[in-house]
Amino acid sequence: MRIFNYGKIGERTWDSEILGLVSAIHREAGKQELFLKQRPQELEKLVAIAKVQSIEASNAIEGIVTTDLRIRRLVENRTVPKNRDEAEIAGYRDVLSIIHENYEAIPLSKNYILQLHKVLYGHLNNPMAGRI
Repeated sequence: MRIFNYGKIGERTWDSEILGLVSAIHREAGKQELFLKQRPQELEKLVAIAKVQSIEASNAIEGIVTTDLRIRRLVENRTVPKNRDEAEIAGYRDVLSIIHENYEAIPLSKNYILQLHKVLYGHLNNPMAGRI
């Protein structure tokens, strides 16, 4: 694993291009915060759309598919899985929600990864879910 020592960053001199880019990032971050405060409903809609698209694309990579309507209902937790593919989609949805809601507090540990694995395969009643 790499370990970075940021102690010398303060001693460096930066050219105007780098400082301009850092300033632009700071300005855009401020705009983002303002948007989040002014239009939370629009942000929620965008997050919901992104979740559906993310879950659909990630599962399609693995060959796990269902109809657009079924994916939307599964992601919104408005239906129960009908088959193995849908059970895997539901498990992925559950894990993705846990990560999105708790990413700052999730430890990178074997036990937590096994817990996420158990949730991922929880809709399949897989006896190996959460186990090595």
